[in-house]
Amino acid sequence: MTGRAALELDTLTIRIPIRLQRRGGRKLIVTPEGATAAPRKPARDETLIKALRKSHRWRRKIESGQAKSITDLAEQEGVTDAYICRLLPLTCLAPDIVETILDGRQPKGLRLAEMLGNGPLEWEEQRVAWGLSPGSAACVARRGPVCFGTDF
Repeated sequence: MTGRAALELDTLTIRIPIRLQRRGGRKLIVTPEGATAAPRKPARDETLIKALRKSHRWRRKIESGQAKSITDLAEQEGVTDAYICRLLPLTCLAPDIVETILDGRQPKGLRLAEMLGNGPLEWEEQRVAWGLSPGSAACVARRGPVCFGTDF
């Protein structure tokens, strides 16, 4: 046999039907329908966690009197009033939702942008709106009051 013929006999080609998808600047391999993908490792959304941390810090500053108003707080932090007003409602999330986010077990599509704005204040409505129903694997339901101290 010639060198090329021997090479062709020793070469094995395997074709796997996959699709590449861009998500957040990364390429993900999407398996074909019917194939099971490996279980997803918990992935902490650092942007969402950072927003939670800021909102709770800001709320403590307002409640303790370190900031006299949202405008005063915005000046101290070097951000706009509107930004603070968009993040402060995150302090009213149900404790189990916060725990789920901190553990990285939030639903795949749940991002900060979806949580900002006119989200529900009642904990049960939050669970339903963001796919964290009591029966879901990501959330263990706890009952609790609506948000305390929402009159910032």
